[in-house]
Amino acid sequence: MGSRYGGIKQIDGFGPSGETIMDYSLFDAIRAGFTKVVFIVREEILETVRERFGPRLNGKVKVEYVVQSLDKLIPGEYLPKDRTKPWGTGHAMLCAQSVINEPFAVINADDFYGQDAFRSLATHFLQDQSEHHAMVGYTLKYVLSDYGSVSRGCGECDAEGFLQTVVERVTIVKEGDKIVSKEKDGDRVLNPETPTSMNFWGFHPSIFGFAADMFWDFLHNNHQNIKSEFYIPLFVNELIHKQKGKVKVLGGGNTWFGVTYQEDKEIVTGKIRDLVSQGLYPSSLWK
Repeated sequence: MGSRYGGIKQIDGFGPSGETIMDYSLFDAIRAGFTKVVFIVREEILETVRERFGPRLNGKVKVEYVVQSLDKLIPGEYLPKDRTKPWGTGHAMLCAQSVINEPFAVINADDFYGQDAFRSLATHFLQDQSEHHAMVGYTLKYVLSDYGSVSRGCGECDAEGFLQTVVERVTIVKEGDKIVSKEKDGDRVLNPETPTSMNFWGFHPSIFGFAADMFWDFLHNNHQNIKSEFYIPLFVNELIHKQKGKVKVLGGGNTWFGVTYQEDKEIVTGKIRDLVSQGLYPSSLWK
């Protein structure tokens, strides 16, 4: 919703021809071999997103539009009348269940992930026969903002490269030469090399049943907290803990930047300009 950015950052222009960050993700996904795009949006921006991206993607991939609303999938007794905040990334994913029947990636619209990330996940889906889920891993010290706190999923892996746990730390800041998570029980200093989720996940459709069951439990326990959110790491952790599935941490997290604050815009615009000058992207993506 861009509360800290001061606008709808998902449809703000950053590229040389006014491209959004999402345009670059779509471009990278298509050239990596993905054949379908599902936009999960709020009702207020549905037509804006449809008008902006529909013509660009026409003839390139199949496109679906799904609305995440405050009452979608929510029983009446669990819907607080004062709630205005969406129910989180896990709920957003569940809102798209009816249109997804194949292995899929989940990304944020306001993060630039880089073409290597899409190629890595596409290769995983093509080569992995055991239906392991996946997370593209980034290094914590490279995915922070100089202008304020950020929320990141901090992970731990086993010797085989499978995720053991991922914890959503919602207030991470730089303090001198340290990276600190501000938490209720005090500051926690984080390892700068921590493998980090930037919400670039790869799931098989079997994830939906497990996530839905967890969401009902979440609603039962948290529906009266109007700020509570059902994050993807919540059900990923439970999946691993209950040994209902495994999540491979993939390489490919070589390039990331995003916009949390308005001050980030100039930096992101410059980084995209550099990538274009290197020949990694055309100056006009869709022409």
